[in-house]
Amino acid sequence: MRNLSVASLALLLAVTAGSGQQKVPFQNNIPVAPQGLANRKLPEKPVEYDTAEGQRIRVVAVTRALEYPFGLTFLPDGTMLVTERASRLRIIRNGVLDPKPVAGGPVAYSAGESGLPGAIHGYMDVALHPQFAQNRFVYLTYTKPLDDKKRVAALARGRWDGSKLTEVKDVFVTEGEGPSRIAFGRDGAVYMTVSGNEPQNPGTHGGKVLRLRDDGTIPPDNPFVGRAGAKPEVYTLGHRNSLGLAMHPGTGEIWQNENGPNGGDEINILKPGANYGWPIVSYGRTYQGPWQSGLPRHDGFEPPVVYWMPAIAISGMTFYTGDRFPKWKGDVFVGSLRTGEIPGTGHLERILFNEKMEELRRESLLTDLRQRIRDVRQGPNGLLYVLTDQKEGAVLRIEPAP
Repeated sequence: MRNLSVASLALLLAVTAGSGQQKVPFQNNIPVAPQGLANRKLPEKPVEYDTAEGQRIRVVAVTRALEYPFGLTFLPDGTMLVTERASRLRIIRNGVLDPKPVAGGPVAYSAGESGLPGAIHGYMDVALHPQFAQNRFVYLTYTKPLDDKKRVAALARGRWDGSKLTEVKDVFVTEGEGPSRIAFGRDGAVYMTVSGNEPQNPGTHGGKVLRLRDDGTIPPDNPFVGRAGAKPEVYTLGHRNSLGLAMHPGTGEIWQNENGPNGGDEINILKPGANYGWPIVSYGRTYQGPWQSGLPRHDGFEPPVVYWMPAIAISGMTFYTGDRFPKWKGDVFVGSLRTGEIPGTGHLERILFNEKMEELRRESLLTDLRQRIRDVRQGPNGLLYVLTDQKEGAVLRIEPAP
C-alpha cells in the first residue's frame, strides 16, 4: 500500500510538472510576439475568394512598392494620395505609383518598425476638404518634432496644385501623440483623434477626439467650451489608441475605432462630451494577463457598438455605400493588423448591422494573405482599396470576380 502511494505521488508530481505553463519572454512589459506566421509576401498574381454573402471577389495589387503605408484618400479624378509612415506622401495615377514622393509636405519624425513597441509614425492620415474642388485643400496628421526629445501629433493643411503641396502650414498642434486619424463631418468640422496620457482628463489632448473648424479654430458649440479645466477643442474623451475614423453616410454620426490592450478593441459612435472609459473600464486584458478593469464591463461610461476579444489590432474603417458589391451595401469594413497578439494574422473584417445599427454578423476576409491591414477605403468607382502595413507595402483593390 505504501509503495502504491509513493507511485501515485510520483505520477501526480510528474503530471503537475508537465502541465506547468511556459515562461513567456517580455519586452517593455509586453510579451514578445512569435514570428512563425509573419512577413509573408503577397502572391504574384490576383487571388479570388468566395465570400459569406455569395459574392465572389478578386484581389489585385495596384502597387507593391510602398513602405508601411498608413492612410489613403482619392482625388475627384480617382488619383490616390497615400501616406507612408516614413514621412512621405505618394501619388498613384491611373494605377501607376509615381516613383518620386510628393513635394511640399511638413517635416515629420518617425522611428522604429511598424508593429513593434516604440514605433512612431511620421505621416499618418490624409483627407480632402469637403470643398476640395474649390479650395484644393489637403489635410495631413503627422508627428511634429518640437525639439530633440519632444514630439507631438499635429494637423497640417496644404493646397494641392496637381503635383505637389503648397502653402503648407499647421492648423492645429496638439499636446498628445500619434497615431492619429482625421475625418470631416457633415457639419464641416474636422475631427482628429489623439493618443497619449491622461485620457480621463478633459484638460489634456491625450486619449481624446478633437473637433475643429477647417482652419483649426474652435467651434463655439463644442461640448467643453467655457468649462473650467477643460480644453475647448475636446469632443470626446476616454479613448486608447484611435486608428479608425469615419462619418456614417446616413446619419452623419462620427464613428471611431480604437485598440484595446490584449483584447477590448472597440468601435464607438461619438457623442458630444461623452466618456468612453479608458483606462477605467475595458473589455480587454492587460498584456500581462489580468483583466484591465476587473471583470469586463462598461458601467457608467459610453459602451462600444462593437468590441473584439481577442483583439484584432483594429485599424482603418469605412462604410460601404457602392453598387459593385450589392450584398455588402451599408456594411462597415475595418482593417486588422494582427489577431490574438500573433503577427501574420492580419485581415479585413466586414460587419453587418441591422436597421438600428446593431451588429448581426462578421466576416473575416483576406486571412490567408497574412498581411497587416492598416487602412480600407471605398474608391469613387465603388471598389474597396486596402493598404498593407508592410515594409513591402501594397495597395490592394477588391473587385467582383469575373
